[in-house]
Amino acid sequence: MRIDPQKAESRLAASDMKKILLPIFSVGLMIGLIPFISNDYVLSGLYIAIIGASLYLTYEKRDLVLFALGFFVMLFSEYLFISTGVETFERNSLLSIMPLWLPFLWGYGFIAIRRLIRVIEKYGN
Repeated sequence: MRIDPQKAESRLAASDMKKILLPIFSVGLMIGLIPFISNDYVLSGLYIAIIGASLYLTYEKRDLVLFALGFFVMLFSEYLFISTGVETFERNSLLSIMPLWLPFLWGYGFIAIRRLIRVIEKYGN
């Protein structure tokens, strides 16, 4: 049986599109929910559900490590920005200075960025 290279490439492109579109949709949904859900605990729970579903559908090796890196590095960075007055938040449910949901958004953002970079590198040449 002979495989048509164009069909194989289009299947690969479809899987790459899934890798790109799901994180973009997920991050867009997460950001879009912010003005509509004022309870940071509920919003954080929704973020955890969205991230969990997204990782369930498109888990890649080391996603959880990257998520943890984004979560903790940006938690520390945001803390520095806020403590020096560079940034301020009206919602301060985490450490009394920032929204509880923010590190979850950053953590998943790191995963989304890595996936976008991989696809760009693959097709960019």
